[in-house]
Amino acid sequence: MSNKSKILWVDDEIEILKPHILFLEQKGYELSPVSNGPDALEMISKENFDIIFLDENMPGLTGLETLGRIKGIKPNIPVVMITKSEEESIMEEAIGSKISDYLIKPVNPNQILLILKKNLDDRRLIQEKTTTSYQQEFTKLGMEISPALSISEWVALYRKLIYWEIELEKTDDEGMMAILQTQKEEANKVFSKALTRNYRDWLTDDKIAPLLSHTVLPKVLIPMLNKKEKILLVVIDNLRYDQWKVIQPAIEENFRVVSDQMYCSILPTATQYARNSLFAGLLPTEIQRKYPNLWVDEDDENSKNQFESELAAELFKRMGLNIKFNYSKILNLRAGRKYVDTFSNIAPNQLNILVYNFVDMLSHSKTNMEIIKELANNEAAYRSITSSWFDHSPLADVFGLAAKNGFTILLTTDHGSIRVKNPVKIVGDRETNSNIRFKFGRNLNSGNKNVYELKNPADLYLPRPNVSTSYMFCQSTDFFVYPNNYNYYVNFFGDTFQHGGISLEENLIPLITLSPR
Repeated sequence: MSNKSKILWVDDEIEILKPHILFLEQKGYELSPVSNGPDALEMISKENFDIIFLDENMPGLTGLETLGRIKGIKPNIPVVMITKSEEESIMEEAIGSKISDYLIKPVNPNQILLILKKNLDDRRLIQEKTTTSYQQEFTKLGMEISPALSISEWVALYRKLIYWEIELEKTDDEGMMAILQTQKEEANKVFSKALTRNYRDWLTDDKIAPLLSHTVLPKVLIPMLNKKEKILLVVIDNLRYDQWKVIQPAIEENFRVVSDQMYCSILPTATQYARNSLFAGLLPTEIQRKYPNLWVDEDDENSKNQFESELAAELFKRMGLNIKFNYSKILNLRAGRKYVDTFSNIAPNQLNILVYNFVDMLSHSKTNMEIIKELANNEAAYRSITSSWFDHSPLADVFGLAAKNGFTILLTTDHGSIRVKNPVKIVGDRETNSNIRFKFGRNLNSGNKNVYELKNPADLYLPRPNVSTSYMFCQSTDFFVYPNNYNYYVNFFGDTFQHGGISLEENLIPLITLSPR
């Protein structure tokens, strides 16, 4: 069997094209020339071709008519339209019929060769280029990983790692992807040490602190509101930076990215702490002390985030901002559709706040549902599900409506998540919380040197239900497991997406400003 790429060339002046055909045959391509549409359709129904060059201006069955029938027989075969006309209407009709490329006569052999490379060899060429480029970048990235990095340098490094992860994912080069994952894990270990060394100082000295959960709204949202901008604040629970990058193209259909930055989630990187702090503009013990009726303790059976709207209202009041706003939380598809249907009711507001809970549900479902474990069995699949969800979700419709109504969107989250791999044994009493990335309680004991232990929770503005309560946080890809039924829980939780601990994925999270096109 021949490995040559097979080309069907359809042109009523095919004899004139013999020099082009000879040129391509010398380059290793196999050409089948025909002079009209019906003959082309007959050949397509009998043979497989890798690409078709199709003349637009042919007697009888025109190029555009032939194109329509080709797509009916073999819709995925790439077709390159060649024409003498530069009329915009013809170009638009051809493009609307899903051609792969467009050439204006007269064409030269190198133009055709470039088209073939782009349409037939692009995957191989991109894979080779991507792999080579990452190999060249590998050493440089390795040298950049250092506990001495500032938070802005960690953000820059994390951006690069995400870029290469998404690019290498397109190549199917498992060897290079494995190398990248090893490098990413090394970066996570070093980042965890850097964060634990600096975190306490960040909380007490605003001059050296990065943007943190409790400073996002005061430092970013409120200045926008003071400029009288119409704002839709969208908080997608548990959205990682790489997930933002895969939904970005769909969002850019209606919006321009004004600012693509990250902020650092507070500890624990869990909804009760990080999101309450986000809306309150305060750290957990500050909320507990200032608004005891708006803070829900970990052992309370009620929702830990039922007062987000009230916390935001108190923040605006403290900042001297008299503003009417709508707060909505979407927990299911029906609620999302209702929000879309009633968006006109809140469109006049200067500020609307929308919390969307799908991604967090997805990460928890991977733990509890076998079908999700199959669908999201690695990082690439997790991103793919996120992208597919957004494309078909009511949230995509919300973005479209927001653009039409002139809203600037501030898109963010409360924390990210990480795929856990390494079990760490821990012992605690029956009152210890259930999160597997962080624990708090009495008599906690792990004995693992990679665990970040906090004996005085007040140092990090964390609640202390009991005088002997301490906290422990997993770092990098670790997760806590009790010695009882150890193997069962290792298999149950291993390779799932979790949050609450310390990692690039959980702590460095997207904060995106979008302006309507």
